[in-house]
Amino acid sequence: QVQLMESGGGSVQAGGSLRLSCTVSGLTLTTYRSYCMGWFRQAPGKEREGVANINWDDSTNYAASVKGRFTISKDDAKNTLYLQIHGLKPEDSAMYYCAAKLYARCSASSGPANFEYWGQGTQVTVSS
Repeated sequence: QVQLMESGGGSVQAGGSLRLSCTVSGLTLTTYRSYCMGWFRQAPGKEREGVANINWDDSTNYAASVKGRFTISKDDAKNTLYLQIHGLKPEDSAMYYCAAKLYARCSASSGPANFEYWGQGTQVTVSS
């Protein structure tokens, strides 16, 4: 069974940093000619929104609100996705999810629709 599992969330003061990780099991991404992996977040009462995504060829896209503060990357050998975060703000507080889809390329406008595989989420809480 395909499983994605996030880790690295926590409670941090404004201006702090975190690195989120997402490990993938039951699926080796490098065996596919094309794929996209993304980070999404959802705060209570709000829609799930895209934060950043990365394609098989290492091209990346970011939401305007996080550009310059968040960096998405992947390690193919470890089948792992990362999100390095600096300069956290209270409005970044949310449950963060990783997701993957095969046979597709992501763009700056790619939303959660059509992502096939999802993790359970890791909570990020930022205090003032």
